[in-house]
Amino acid sequence: MLGLDWVYGRRQVAAEEFEPALAGLDDTWRGLSLTMPLKEAAFRAAVTVDRHAELTGAVNTLLLGEHLAGFNTDVGGIVDALTEADVPEAGQVRILGAGATASSALVAASELGAVRVDVRARRPEAAAALVELGERLGVIVDVDSFDAPLTDVDLTVATLPGGAELSADVAAALAASGGVLFDVAYAPWPSALAALWGGDRAVSGLGMLLHQAVRQIRIFRNGDPAIALQDEDSVIAAMRAAL
Repeated sequence: MLGLDWVYGRRQVAAEEFEPALAGLDDTWRGLSLTMPLKEAAFRAAVTVDRHAELTGAVNTLLLGEHLAGFNTDVGGIVDALTEADVPEAGQVRILGAGATASSALVAASELGAVRVDVRARRPEAAAALVELGERLGVIVDVDSFDAPLTDVDLTVATLPGGAELSADVAAALAASGGVLFDVAYAPWPSALAALWGGDRAVSGLGMLLHQAVRQIRIFRNGDPAIALQDEDSVIAAMRAAL
């Protein structure tokens, strides 16, 4: 559809093997898509990074060329997915989890108009970096444990790792006060949290997966995540059908 004679493959690389693996790539390589635990290693390896990568300290896309350019397309993927789902502007947001995806969620929340974000983490001390990031973004970030009292929010973004479970009481309280749920999980769907929220109030992470990938293709094809692909609507439709 894009008229490119490219191959997109998959390779498992341990964090400690990333630098030598990167050094071993020849000039036939256009770029890399990266998942954890390589996003931080890719950030360190990049010569230049875009603003989303600079804010989050995470790179999920590397463009190879005259120099190594790093990008974070997760932020834009979240924004695009929520916009597509017609989620209204959310001034009060709750983020569940304090890992790398939570940083992208916080930046996305800021771009969607959040003025205050409530972060819930098993270890609240692990969210210190999110408080600092919030200061840079002009967003007030409050951090607490999952069992602390809750206030109502417009949007809840769940970034919990697969297999993470919350007690029934905590999950029910989150659903009752959490507005619309955006869960980065997408398989199986509905997730345990989404089942509590109900179908019309829960958005799966499949949209984020799709739209961050579209931005990656823009980078590989055009060198810029903001430059749309030719006939992009058809590309997105084909990608959605393949998911």
